[in-house]
Amino acid sequence: MQKEEQLKHIRDYVYTLFRDDETGHDYYHMERVARIAKMIAEVEQANEFLCEAAAWLHDVGDEKLFQNPKDSIKRTNAFLASILLKETDINTINHIISGVSYSKGVVVPDTLEGRIVQDADRLDAIGAIGIARTFAYGGANQQLMYHPTKKATSIQHFDDKLLKLKDFMHTKSAKELAIERHRFMESFLKQFYEEW
Repeated sequence: MQKEEQLKHIRDYVYTLFRDDETGHDYYHMERVARIAKMIAEVEQANEFLCEAAAWLHDVGDEKLFQNPKDSIKRTNAFLASILLKETDINTINHIISGVSYSKGVVVPDTLEGRIVQDADRLDAIGAIGIARTFAYGGANQQLMYHPTKKATSIQHFDDKLLKLKDFMHTKSAKELAIERHRFMESFLKQFYEEW
């Protein structure tokens, strides 16, 4: 099976998993992360196929999204084997995915492909899309938009995570893309507080 055909099967599989997500981790998030990862991989001369495949699958097994993360990973690995991915590629994809999440702390992936997928995911967490996803996630989890004295709000998430992401990018391409997105968030927050 050709790599393009395998990627099509992966896209279809991801669609079945994430099409109904309301938290900002939907199919289109995966699509954007895959597109960004592929673009960065090309510039950085990394393995484009592994970056794109891992980017499509990077939220599989996320504890925020799956009741049984280990089961979802096991099912995904069986699916990848069924579309004839080599065992070494499946292991590499799993390794890349394991280092993507920000919730695991400031982890620097030990491969270029891992750093690229992490950068791509973080880029989709900032800028205009990142702002929209933050409020989608907050709404889906009954979180207040903002409160002057409470910390667990969508606006607090900017200070807790989003405004830090620009400085955690690894690749030159991601660092450049992050600057404008970061500025947009700063502008949004300034306007938000003025209106509040």
